[in-house]
Amino acid sequence: MIHVCSLAALPEIVRMTGASHVLTVMGNVHQVQRPPSVLAVNHLKVSMDDITEPMEGYTTPSELHVEQVLNFVRGWARTAPLVIHCYAGVSRSTASAFAAACMLNPHRDEMEIARKLRAASPIASPNKLIVSLADKALGRDGRMIRALESIGPATMMVEGKPFLVELE
Repeated sequence: MIHVCSLAALPEIVRMTGASHVLTVMGNVHQVQRPPSVLAVNHLKVSMDDITEPMEGYTTPSELHVEQVLNFVRGWARTAPLVIHCYAGVSRSTASAFAAACMLNPHRDEMEIARKLRAASPIASPNKLIVSLADKALGRDGRMIRALESIGPATMMVEGKPFLVELE
C-alpha cells in the first residue's frame, strides 16, 4: 500500500501504518527528518519544487527526478507500506503516487487509477509536469495526463489529508 501525506503528518502516518519506506518529494528536503523506524536506505529525498515550468531560484521537476522516484519504488518489496509525502500532501506527492501506481500496475487503466486517486482524496492535485515525465518514462503515450484531466480539478485546501492509494 502507498500512503500519501504532508510533511506535518509524516511521523504519525509512518507510525500508524508501519511503513518501511518513505519517499520525500519537496524543495527543502534537508528539513525532513527520517522517522526512526525507517532505515536510512529506505528513505529517498528528491529535491524539486512544485512548479510546472522553469522559474529562477526554483528546481523544476525533471526526468532525473522522476527516474529517482520510479527506481526507488521499484526497489520497494511491498511487504510493508510506502509513504510518499511532500510539503502539503497535495501535488508532488500525489503525482509521485499516481506514477508509482501506474508503474506497479503496467496493464491497469490509467483512468481507473486516476479515479481511485480522486475518490481517495478530493484535494489531490497531481503536479502535471511530474505526471507528464512519468507518462513518458513509463511509455503510457499521454494516457496518464488525459486520465488526470478526466477527473477534473481538485477541491482547494491548504494541506492535504493523508490517504491511501490502492495498488490493485
